[in-house]
Amino acid sequence: MEFFLWIVIGILTGIILFLIIKVFLIRKSAREIDAALSQRLLEETDTNTLIDISSRDRFMRRLATNLNIQLRKLRSDRQRFQQGDLELKEAITNISHDLRTPLTAVFGYLDLLKREEKSETVKRYLFQIENRAEMLKQLTEELFRYSVVCSSSNFSVQKVDLRCILEESLVSFYGAMQQKSIIPVIELPTQCVERFLDPTAVSRIFGNIINNALKYSDGDFNVRMEKNGTILFSNTAKQLSIVTVGRLFDRFYTVETGQNSTGLGLSIAKILTEQMEGSIRADYQDGTLVITLYFPMS
Repeated sequence: MEFFLWIVIGILTGIILFLIIKVFLIRKSAREIDAALSQRLLEETDTNTLIDISSRDRFMRRLATNLNIQLRKLRSDRQRFQQGDLELKEAITNISHDLRTPLTAVFGYLDLLKREEKSETVKRYLFQIENRAEMLKQLTEELFRYSVVCSSSNFSVQKVDLRCILEESLVSFYGAMQQKSIIPVIELPTQCVERFLDPTAVSRIFGNIINNALKYSDGDFNVRMEKNGTILFSNTAKQLSIVTVGRLFDRFYTVETGQNSTGLGLSIAKILTEQMEGSIRADYQDGTLVITLYFPMS
């Protein structure tokens, strides 16, 4: 009887050891799959390397095989997306170039018409035509800028004072603020906020953000730069919502209340900011839109 008991104990011990080893190998395979999958998803360039594990367990190898199938599909989808995105950018560039020539001719004829004698009705119609042509010109220029920004990340980096560039950008919009009866509240630090950035790109970012604020402001505009370089642009915008604010950086997205909007201003600002390793985000709370911009120290 005692001998039989020892046999049972030995068998149970062997089963337990087998299960421990099995669990160890499964956990090892799971770690290998996790590491390989994370690496494949983070790779910016497509490679033919797929997930491979050391385990011979058929269930774990089946899991790795199914993941490889999904990775191949993901790689194929990403290649189609990149190709489509490239074709879209090229199409935007070509369209913006093609529109410039007829627009130049339109403005030339409009200038000639202004010199002719005309009735008040014709003057009113002519004003509307010129206004719409100007909107089309702005859209064309914005499309061209967007295509340039997307296709190039070459910057003329130098030491700049963010506070100084922000002041210049705000001054350039002084006339537009007066037209909308907006008196901005501006808080800037007394000391310089220096970064190594492209001054032209920074000016465009500031300009696009300020222009967006003036479009959707309910009559106020606040700018605060903190000592660490964080810049907050805020304004009351009751017509916006959390959903619309979440899409403000999407290209070609426009809010219906935005006048003469192309839907590219904040998208360009985001692209330029991230290309210079900065961060930008939009928040909406209690009817107030806040855009936060930050460039880290080099």
